[in-house]
Amino acid sequence: MAFARKALDFAQNIALRSAIFALLLVPYRLRVRAMGAVVEKIVSPLAGYGKRVEDNLALILPDLPKSEVARLKSRVVNMAGRTLMEVYSGAQFKAHVAQSPIRGAGIEAILQARAAGQGVILVSGHFGNYDVPRAVLSAQGHSVGALYLPFRNPYFDAHYRATITAIGAPIFPRGRKGVSDMVRHLRAGGLMGLLNDQRIAHGADLTFFGHRAKTALSAAEMALKYNCLLIPVYGIRQEDGLSFELLIEAPIPHSTPERMTQALNDSLEAQVRAHLDQWFWVHRRWM
Repeated sequence: MAFARKALDFAQNIALRSAIFALLLVPYRLRVRAMGAVVEKIVSPLAGYGKRVEDNLALILPDLPKSEVARLKSRVVNMAGRTLMEVYSGAQFKAHVAQSPIRGAGIEAILQARAAGQGVILVSGHFGNYDVPRAVLSAQGHSVGALYLPFRNPYFDAHYRATITAIGAPIFPRGRKGVSDMVRHLRAGGLMGLLNDQRIAHGADLTFFGHRAKTALSAAEMALKYNCLLIPVYGIRQEDGLSFELLIEAPIPHSTPERMTQALNDSLEAQVRAHLDQWFWVHRRWM
């Protein structure tokens, strides 16, 4: 049984890596656009993503015109496909976005924290491209870690980990050791990127777009426990669909985990309202 499992994992890894390698041979801009089209035209209809987008919009923004709902159904999954290809482009993606303009009061706070040896927790969501903050800040010489969920397939996981490490390091796999290493990184004055916009069954009853949304308090709890800055960050995709602006907001004041996390939800909501097609409306965020 173990041998059969390994053989299947190996075969799946070869198939997946072959497909990715083929796309990586295509020029960067073309491959990103192509993956957006593949996810929009092929993957989304098969996976039922469009129906999830419709359901979420009907719940949260019921007054949207049908034409706008139809546009978002296509646009949201296209942008998700582009993000997937960008992340898998690793070092090329990092080089492409390295000179992205940065705005927001948070950049000065980060520089001051770095000088003082204070850890910084950067929080974003599945919005724009969530790896832009890591890529841009890493290109500027900052050590930006990330917590990730390893794939079940160990062969593919090794490739994926190498790819995302090329964007920024260190990378910490979820689990006791990964979390322990992440804490050491923060306590040593490192930067850490986290995503905080998925439903967590044991999360706190907070709100997002005025509806109850179970939300993890862990980012705020770590900020309080280890005296870290808690900063909302966003890689906002620009009109050309390929370039980005990095927004680094002012740090969220320390208070309670619930109040700080609600501030994170409110910050992301404001960005989503400003760029409706850049958030992954496929998530079952309120269910």
